[in-house]
Amino acid sequence: MHRIELTARRQGGSERYGSLADAALRADRKPVPGSDPGEIELRITAEEDFTGVIRIALACPADPSARFFLPGFLYGTNRGDTPLVTDSQSPRLRMREEFPASPWWMVRSDRLSHPCALVFCRGRVTGIAATPYYVYADGVRQGWRPGVRGAFDQYAGFGCSLERGEVWTTLGYENAPWMFLDAHTALPRKPLGENCFHIRKGETVTVRVVCFDLPAEDERGIQPALRWVYGRWHEPPRRRCSVRETVRMIAGAVARDAWLPERHSYAGFVFDRGGRFEYRPLPSITWTNGLSAAVPMLLSAHRLGDADMRAQALDCIGHIVAHSLNERSGLPYLTEEDGVWSNRGWWYDRQRTPGHAAYLVGQSVYLILKAYACERARGTEHADWLAFAGQVLRQTEQSRNTDGEYPYIFSETTGAGLEYDSFSGAWCMAAAAYYCELTGERAFLPGLLRSERWYHEAYIRHGECYGGPLDIDKNVDSEGILSYIRAVRHLHAIGAGDPETLLDHLRDALEYEFTFKFCYNSPIQTPPLSTVGWSSCGGSITSVTNPHVHPMSSSVLDELAYYLHFREDPYIRSRMEDTLLWSCQCHNTFDREFGYGKTGWMSERFCHSEGLLKERYPDGSPASTWFALMPWACGSLLEGLAGEAWDREQES
Repeated sequence: MHRIELTARRQGGSERYGSLADAALRADRKPVPGSDPGEIELRITAEEDFTGVIRIALACPADPSARFFLPGFLYGTNRGDTPLVTDSQSPRLRMREEFPASPWWMVRSDRLSHPCALVFCRGRVTGIAATPYYVYADGVRQGWRPGVRGAFDQYAGFGCSLERGEVWTTLGYENAPWMFLDAHTALPRKPLGENCFHIRKGETVTVRVVCFDLPAEDERGIQPALRWVYGRWHEPPRRRCSVRETVRMIAGAVARDAWLPERHSYAGFVFDRGGRFEYRPLPSITWTNGLSAAVPMLLSAHRLGDADMRAQALDCIGHIVAHSLNERSGLPYLTEEDGVWSNRGWWYDRQRTPGHAAYLVGQSVYLILKAYACERARGTEHADWLAFAGQVLRQTEQSRNTDGEYPYIFSETTGAGLEYDSFSGAWCMAAAAYYCELTGERAFLPGLLRSERWYHEAYIRHGECYGGPLDIDKNVDSEGILSYIRAVRHLHAIGAGDPETLLDHLRDALEYEFTFKFCYNSPIQTPPLSTVGWSSCGGSITSVTNPHVHPMSSSVLDELAYYLHFREDPYIRSRMEDTLLWSCQCHNTFDREFGYGKTGWMSERFCHSEGLLKERYPDGSPASTWFALMPWACGSLLEGLAGEAWDREQES
């Protein structure tokens, strides 16, 4: 039997977890016959009233090289071996406690996308999985599982210890040693209160935990365990709108309420101040504005047959192509303010090195190529768009280091790489691969294949991708992988390299993204998400730094469909269906449905837990979304829904 240790901490007592006997608790345990993986039933009985937290620990190797995975919260060590003094903070794992690092972590279950804690060490994956929360059903308190309907009772918790060599699940929970509200606010460990689990004298609580012990070549060995966890606790998102209805409402709202003709772009934020709109431009050529909104709007315009919507998108794309290029570096400037182009976007003061950011450079070229392909397929050739892309890529393709990695930052004067060690540059790889597919260019392919192998070996196989978006100081995130997914898809479509290896790598990248994607619908307690029926399943946590669900992963629905065209996989198909359904239920279907805005409005922020609860209602109470229309976030949904998802719905 797996080595399970139970300890407890009483409310009002020491912070240390002690024996069950000290807490007047006793436990009986037995294996569940025929279970695979091993399942253990624990019956915990209180000999006097108990209020506190009970920790169920599974022993794993106490090894400094151990790599822990609490999906959506902790990956490896969350770069605990790198410098801690950064602007954006996240939980780090290292042997010495030194904020924001600690040898151990405990967290409420809803900070995780899957109810499990896993560790890779010495060629094996061990781990523990258990219910994410408890309900009262048929008058009995029990762990939630699909099919159980009852009144919400209490969250569970999960955690790990590098020092002790353990992974944990808990009855009740703690956020300890700190709880990160966001990347700049960490709250200290709180005294036990509403996070306690209550057992009356003489009451017995039955708990089932699942224990994993699997051979593994590397960190990708966590994936069979996560597939199993998904199968046990998967709960589909609600069905709200069709693809066509969603595209029509969201794209219609962006075109109607966010277009700023004098800026040749959309507003970054639109606020409804009692019928009067307030605009925050947030200028950027992509990522949080510009092409990330305009290109999905172009795709939507063609689907909807809306000439005015298309004209807006063409204006934005054409303006960027005609005016953004920095002639000295051969790369596009990243933002325009009062007619002046520069690289000083809203993120500029968070960069350690000034210059052109590869995240935006590569993404902008990729999206221009996507717009070019969309227009060309409908009979309109934009030769200047293709020429712009080719000119930029000839510069970025010269910038790799000897490993094959693209820069994080390019020089503003020469276009040379100034800083590396990040996943950001994979957007340049995606853009170059797409360019080769569209034009037949083959000179780039040897370098692209070398880069693809490097990113897979250095980042993806270790399950710790970092250095994507510019606002999180190279912390671990889910956004960066979306560029690699696109790159591998296009390399495979070209016929470059070994096709089966590329499909394997595409699967690995998709499965990494799935670690951030909720497999069940969390019992959210904060409005408006708690009151509108919003589903978390199918949405992806942004990063270990920004603890909210955002829509960016919906943009790769086409890539999911592409993989399934070559390899049928029920698990990946179900994940794609989750993403599709989730994408069709995040917007207002009528005015103020989410507590703000007009029909079709949607923000980027969906607070699935205690993290990022910073928006406030007029009475000061917290809100679980941002009260603003955000066109780039809408664009992430539209890019996915206006592609193959649209075609599949029409065919069905």
